[in-house]
Amino acid sequence: MTGLNRRELLAATALMPLWRSALAIGSTATHYDVIVIGGGTAGIPCALFAAMGGARVLLVEKSPALGGTLFWSTGQIAGSGTVFQQRLGISDTPQAHFDDCMRINHGTADPALTRLTVDHAGETINWLADHGFEVMDGHPVTGIGHDHFTERRYQQGVKSGLSILDAFIPSLNAMIATGKITLLTGTAAANLIQHADGRVTGVTVAGPAGIEDISGGHVVIAAGGCAANARLFEELHGVPLYAKTAYPTSQGDGLLLGLSAGGTIVGGEKYACLPGLVPDAFRYPCQMFAYAPLNPAIRSPWEILVNARGERFVQEDHSSVHHIERGVYQQPAHRHWAIFDAAMLENSDPIIPKWDRERLAREHKTNAMFHSAMSIEALALTAGLNPAALQNTVDDYNRRLRSGETDTFGRRARPIPLSTPPYYSIAMQGWTLVSFAGLKVSAELQVMRDEGSVIPNLYAIGEVIGAGATSGAAYTNGMLVTPAITFGRLLGTRLANTPPRR
Repeated sequence: MTGLNRRELLAATALMPLWRSALAIGSTATHYDVIVIGGGTAGIPCALFAAMGGARVLLVEKSPALGGTLFWSTGQIAGSGTVFQQRLGISDTPQAHFDDCMRINHGTADPALTRLTVDHAGETINWLADHGFEVMDGHPVTGIGHDHFTERRYQQGVKSGLSILDAFIPSLNAMIATGKITLLTGTAAANLIQHADGRVTGVTVAGPAGIEDISGGHVVIAAGGCAANARLFEELHGVPLYAKTAYPTSQGDGLLLGLSAGGTIVGGEKYACLPGLVPDAFRYPCQMFAYAPLNPAIRSPWEILVNARGERFVQEDHSSVHHIERGVYQQPAHRHWAIFDAAMLENSDPIIPKWDRERLAREHKTNAMFHSAMSIEALALTAGLNPAALQNTVDDYNRRLRSGETDTFGRRARPIPLSTPPYYSIAMQGWTLVSFAGLKVSAELQVMRDEGSVIPNLYAIGEVIGAGATSGAAYTNGMLVTPAITFGRLLGTRLANTPPRR
């Protein structure tokens, strides 16, 4: 989605709390060189490195505590030339990292922002390592839950996202203690103050002390995405927010701030869904009841996957999990069902990690997302699928397996026919925990208008620029957390030494 009409979006989000003001400079008793809106993955390093560069910084966070999605995230990051690679004798380059990223997302990420990430990711990770960040045993790896890199450059901290937060907090506290950073928690950035010529000159904040206009030389929006705001998410992506899985504060505040200043939203068309979420019910947004990764690199499939018509739609053992994700994306409402039988249940590892076979076999007795029957036709009827279509699907799968014919979708892993009652189905939903749409930014991370000009003194980093900017229409290893931290570090350092436009 590009060039979203501001009037339409503001109308669609009218129920959100948002303070409005005219295009005028407020009465500002306080001035900061850099104002950072959002104290999470991107905002913390931006404020920290700006302060270390000599700037007077205001960090505004609407939650009671700093950290944002680092409390929620696994914090998986990727970079070349790191101390962790050096420990293992791994030789790697930013160019190889760039090529891998663009291969995985099929060239759908912004090349300039991807290049900016990979060229500086190693330095960022090494800074974290110098400040106590340590990785899990065996890391870096080529991949975990998504399509793998060709080299081991992907790692997770021993405490997931908190490992990253812990590396930043001592330095941040030192800057706060010396007065180089002023921190306002429990405070919302209610409005951007903008001069008549379009340049941003400050922020209106609303917090325990009331509403106040604060002037700033540079303003950075690092307030996260909108994947916890069902209404705004659907407006920007054209699909419902199927599940409540995002960090609760991801309400899209920063998107609306940038939009109100003349920015534009891009990237909604890059939405990609993950497979395998078992919902508590088919309602939007649902709660995650359980999760089946459906990743052949983690577990070789025994069951088949069908859509709402009772038809197979994908090669279940495809080497690329992105291929399976795209297959799910193309199905009605992104719904899919795992179909298996008693023999498959008995001989395979459970499709839902940490569940045992007994639970899988009996869950249909109390859960409407699970079904069991003594025939395929009866299973289809109870699961809400087309009985004739599902029977034809199973018959085709079994016939080709028994005769040694090539599978209809090219599947290679076909351990046994699907022919031993009772038969089982698990209903699943495509889902995401990030928003792919975000503020359009330049290669210098300046917020841009629809026609391509930049809004002076206004910048955006982190998920507020959209997951699609650096991850593309895919889940590319580390290309959400890594650019957030890296852009924060680079932008904070640069703004400390760059005078604002007057």
